[in-house]
Amino acid sequence: MTTEPEGASNGTGPSIESLGFDDAFAELRAVVAELEAGGLSLEDTIARTERAVALQRHCERLLGEAELRVQQLIARPGGGLDVKDIAADEAIEG
Repeated sequence: MTTEPEGASNGTGPSIESLGFDDAFAELRAVVAELEAGGLSLEDTIARTERAVALQRHCERLLGEAELRVQQLIARPGGGLDVKDIAADEAIEG
């Protein structure tokens, strides 16, 4: 049995890495609904579960990147915003 790298298309949809957050999250919701409805063969259930996990990880990664970008915005004197570059390992969860 071979496993596909995360983000690769497994024949059930487009490559996960090519999806933006909104599309990935919408597909994740659809896959979860399909799994909850049941009635799939074991092979289809496994394939859809694998895709759901990959979609979830992709969404988490995109959210993490967005959070880091927001954390980089800092208030400037006078009420404006400025961008401060910080590395991912420097980001502090608040």
